[in-house]
Amino acid sequence: MGNRLEGKIAVVTGGGRGIGRGIAKLLAEEGASIVVNDKGTEVDGTGASNIPADGVVDEIKSSGGKAIANYSDVSTMEGGESLIQACVDNYGQIDILVNSAGSLKDRMIYQMTESDFDQVVRNNSKSVFTTTKFAGILFRQQRSGRVVNMVADSGLGDVGRSNYAAATEGIIGLTRTTAKDLGKYGVTANAISAMAETRLFPGAVDQHRVPEISGPSRDERAGIGPSPEIPSWSGDGSPDDAENVAPLAVYLC
Repeated sequence: MGNRLEGKIAVVTGGGRGIGRGIAKLLAEEGASIVVNDKGTEVDGTGASNIPADGVVDEIKSSGGKAIANYSDVSTMEGGESLIQACVDNYGQIDILVNSAGSLKDRMIYQMTESDFDQVVRNNSKSVFTTTKFAGILFRQQRSGRVVNMVADSGLGDVGRSNYAAATEGIIGLTRTTAKDLGKYGVTANAISAMAETRLFPGAVDQHRVPEISGPSRDERAGIGPSPEIPSWSGDGSPDDAENVAPLAVYLC
């Protein structure tokens, strides 16, 4: 385990699966104490289960880290507030907020109902607002804090996902505004547009994969020399693994 984040306290929403799980685990490996928030819903946001959050907490603890589970519904103001309060109640502070919770409910625009649209916007975009508002109050008081939000390229246009596209583009604007609102208090806010194999996006990497082209790299052609290797961390060694997003998120913390 590392110690880059020793003494830091991090909240990770959607931390029970996919990208959020990878981030929570690597934050813990770097010494942070974690609140793993996950309501344990299905892909479409229905249902609930404690198993995902509890499982990640067990993984972190078995590796010598510190973590607690939280099941608050962060798509509501009450849920966002209770999550941040639970973090403070257990650890005394909050230093890092990672928003990775979300859901999908695909419909063509002519089939999309108001409920379909509102549910996805609540789960993906409003959830970022609810947690950031209450964490932001504390970040402002302590004059430090890190916010990292997960987004996707669906905002550029994605068939059958007008609800998700609106939500993810909303997060980008919210992130920029958060950085402006809290920057003078020593707080940073960043968004990561990542691509990985998750239960929300199975096969996403294959759909966007560019065929490999043999020959020298751009840097080599320019006479700069070989491109440096970018260090990564992966749960199973696959370049498509959701956990490979974690190093960038941790770097931003």
